[in-house]
Amino acid sequence: MKTPTTRSLLVAIGLGMAALSTAQADGGRMMPRDMPKAYMAECAACHTAYTPGLLPARSWQRIMAGLDKHYGTDASLDDATVKQLSTWLQANAGTYKRVVEEPPEDRLTRSAWFERKHREVPASVWKHASIKSAANCAACHTGADRGDFDDDNIRMPAGVNLGQRWFWKD
Repeated sequence: MKTPTTRSLLVAIGLGMAALSTAQADGGRMMPRDMPKAYMAECAACHTAYTPGLLPARSWQRIMAGLDKHYGTDASLDDATVKQLSTWLQANAGTYKRVVEEPPEDRLTRSAWFERKHREVPASVWKHASIKSAANCAACHTGADRGDFDDDNIRMPAGVNLGQRWFWKD
């Protein structure tokens, strides 16, 4: 039989673990649970549905204000959808150390942390037919749609042979 002290300790450990998992999700690294359907329907129709926590609020503000010229494409949306998505992106934008800096042109792939994590990936990999660009996170990161970019969950697309994967670990 467990003593009250042991039971209290187990409850405290369980609550602590739950708090840590919530903190990770709330820390911006995972996709928030309250993602609007319009985010998948509109944004993920053309590219990876990026986790809002990967960019700071000011970057998301500029991206949403310039949808008519969204990286060379007209991605305009109706005002209600822009407002809904902007509010959600702002509320879930990154605030932790690695995303405080606004990347050049608000491009996730030009952020310091992205470049550090991918510094060993040859330029030819980004141009491969099954990847096409560094912005196609889902080509290699099997959990990208959930905001899971763990190095252990990387899958190289067919035709991409990088030999040893030592450079993914840092």
